[in-house]
Amino acid sequence: MNHLGSLTPRHFDVLRAVVQNYIETGEPVASRTIARKYPMSPASIRNMMADLLEQGYLSQPHTSAGRVPTERGYQSYVQTLLGSRIVQSELDRLHVEIQKVATVEGRMERSSRLLTEITRNFAITAAIPNSTQTLDQVELLALPDRRILMVVITRDRMARNKVITVEDHISPEELASIRNYINYNFGGWALPNIHRELKRRFDLESAAYDAILKRVNLFYAKGLLDLGLMPEVHCQGAENLIGLDLHLTRERMRELFRALEEKKRVLQLLERFLEQRDGELAVQVGLSEVHPSMGELSLIGVRFSLPNGLETHVAVLGPMRMNYSRAVSAVLHVGQAFKSATI
Repeated sequence: MNHLGSLTPRHFDVLRAVVQNYIETGEPVASRTIARKYPMSPASIRNMMADLLEQGYLSQPHTSAGRVPTERGYQSYVQTLLGSRIVQSELDRLHVEIQKVATVEGRMERSSRLLTEITRNFAITAAIPNSTQTLDQVELLALPDRRILMVVITRDRMARNKVITVEDHISPEELASIRNYINYNFGGWALPNIHRELKRRFDLESAAYDAILKRVNLFYAKGLLDLGLMPEVHCQGAENLIGLDLHLTRERMRELFRALEEKKRVLQLLERFLEQRDGELAVQVGLSEVHPSMGELSLIGVRFSLPNGLETHVAVLGPMRMNYSRAVSAVLHVGQAFKSATI
């Protein structure tokens, strides 16, 4: 028997063959099946499979049965796919498709739909803003009953809106003056810097005599630039998990769907497992740490930061027996296309 750490490249050739065969058939893989694909004797393959079993890459459901991959075996197999090359024609096609939509929210939704169509799994896209977002412009629109719609658009092309009620009537001309003041003075500024500068101006003695600044102060006090920094999450393809052989009871399957409906749970999933450097694919096989019903699922994803103050995630969630090659390629291409379309 090999000792831990002494597996050879031929061991991993056998492991890849076992994983690929098991993904295709769902049946335990026997040494004679692998022997048909490799110029090695069944006895040599049996010895290698025994080494892989001992070191946790394979398991044996029954004494006389073949072997099946473990989480460690899948993880090792997928690592061999992470060097997948970008196909420029596919990247260009996806870029054009995603760029048809003008907003970040729309592009996220389009990206998750494309991922679902390509992989037939559960697709996740998320945009997590940070405090360095940059103001593009503010819009103020009068509504009935002294209500005003405040719209703040940041350079990441995300729009947040809030309706406030004011005590006095404010004319459209006054609203235009307030909007122009903010856009002229602060368009292109990072939000923390705007907050600091506005507070400085409000504290000046001259602010008491500046009619526009007094109005700006009113809107600021009602949360004009308090965006809340709420993440945007889009998921598609939950129906693709129905009918998979996940060995879940009906109740556990219901728990899985409830978990996937919770944006907080999905964000936890992304933040825990997509910790690689920007643009570097991450793979996690087995997700029971997040929820017991996810024990037989795998996550493949990528994260990257955009200069407009967004951290974005593009990921696919599917069964351990998913087509990893297709999923890895799809996440890589859609992620890069989303990034290039959004910068």
